[in-house]
Formats: sequence, C-alpha cells, structure tokens
Amino acid sequence: MNWLDIIGGIFKPVVDLIEHTMPSGADKIQLQQKILEAQAAAAQQAMEYERQLMDAQSKVILAEAQGSSWLQRNWRPLMMVFFASLVGARWLGYSAPGMSEAEVMELWGIIKLGLGGYVIGRSVEKVAPTVVDAMKK
Repeated sequence: MNWLDIIGGIFKPVVDLIEHTMPSGADKIQLQQKILEAQAAAAQQAMEYERQLMDAQSKVILAEAQGSSWLQRNWRPLMMVFFASLVGARWLGYSAPGMSEAEVMELWGIIKLGLGGYVIGRSVEKVAPTVVDAMKK
C-alpha cells in the first residue's frame, strides 16, 4: 500500500459523509474544496517524506560504495550472492531442514530489495558528481 492510498483512505470517509449529509450548495462545495486542499497537502508532505527517505538511503549506499575498506564496499553484493545462493539451492532441491516456502519467499524479497538498492546506489554514484558540480556553479 502506498502513501496516496493511505491518505485517500483517511479522507474518503469525510468526503462520503459530506456528500451524503450536506445539501447541495455553496457551503458544500466550499467544504469539499477545503478537504481536497487538505488531502493534496497531506499527499505533498508524504511525497516529500518519501523523497527525503530515498535521499537518505542513497547517501548511505553511496558512502558504503566509496568506503575505504573492501568489506564496507562489498558487504551488500556479498549478502545478495549468499541469499541468491540459498534460493537457488532450494530450487535445486538442496535446503536446510525445515526451511519453509515462506522463508524462501522472504529471502527472495530481500534479494529484490537489495538489487533495487544496488541499482539506486549505482545510479546515484554515477549521477552525484554531476549534480554536485552543477550545484557549485
């Protein structure tokens, strides 16, 4: 579920209440307009929060990628190889006793998340110098 769905779910009961209880007229339209403005403001704040969160995550990945030690730069790729190996071993019929399908799906989710973070991190790593140079001008 994304932020816009959550915000829409919060405001929907209020919108429905106004729609079904208030008679038509200028007051109803004005109230609906204010609710739409509040919903838009909440959505804008949620999007700003999401942007800040992604910015912070990309800074962490960029700092790791530019780190001084080999382990700092490579722990994420190593973990992804490890998790992918676990999933691959399961598909080939080799797995730890008692490893459930839900655990395998959780590992697959971690791999997807890690690959997404890696792609974002690599993109930021390539684009960041250009952005920093542009900001200095």
